[in-house]
This record gives sequence, C-alpha cells and structure tokens, in this order.
Amino acid sequence: MDDVKIGEILEPVGAGENRRREERVREKFWRTLKKAARQVPFVEELVAGYYCALDSNTPPRVRGILLAALAYFVLPIDLVPDFLLGFGFTDDMAVIAAALNAVRNNITPAHRLAARRALAEAEIDL
Repeated sequence: MDDVKIGEILEPVGAGENRRREERVREKFWRTLKKAARQVPFVEELVAGYYCALDSNTPPRVRGILLAALAYFVLPIDLVPDFLLGFGFTDDMAVIAAALNAVRNNITPAHRLAARRALAEAEIDL
C-alpha cells in the first residue's frame, strides 16, 4: 500500500465525521480484533491506540488520525477484503502502523496498561 493512499485515509476530517468514526470503532473494534488478532503483529499497541483514540485528553488531531485508522480497520470493505485469509488485514495493518507511528508519543503508559488489562480479560486467540 503506498503512502499516498495511507495519507488519504489518515487526512483530517470534520468533527461530525470523527464522531461517526468513533461510533463505528466503539461498536466494531473488539469483534474485528477477535477475527484479526492472529494477523496483527502488534496487538497490544493497536489496543493502546484504541484507548488513546477514545481518551478525551488526547489532542484532537491525534484522535482524528487514530480514529481514521481504526475505522478503516473495522470497516468490512477496503482495498483488500478482510475475508481473504492471510491477506485481508495486510492493508489495514499498513494504515494502523502508519497511524501508530505518527502518534506514538501520545500513547501514554495508562493507554498501554488499559490495553494489557483488556487483552488479559478478553477472549482473544493470539
């Protein structure tokens, strides 16, 4: 996946679109993660990014980047359909990796702790 496409996915949007993305992410994140967990080499960082995106103390620009990447992850239709075993989440992981890299300084120890706790409690096969 090229940088241009990733840049388009992660570019800023208005507050209304960010709210829609947040609703989609809250509704579908854990279900999608359970399906994709074995294909995600950085599950804990992904979940920490999820908590950072939902944290009202996170700067709006950072929340927007993370919500865009997470919304792309939970959408059933994207560049490479998720049902293609072994390939379906590769484009999602490229977008998420780019987003996490861009905002890594905003993911706090509290977000990482919440991620570890949530993964310990969740029934997710890694």
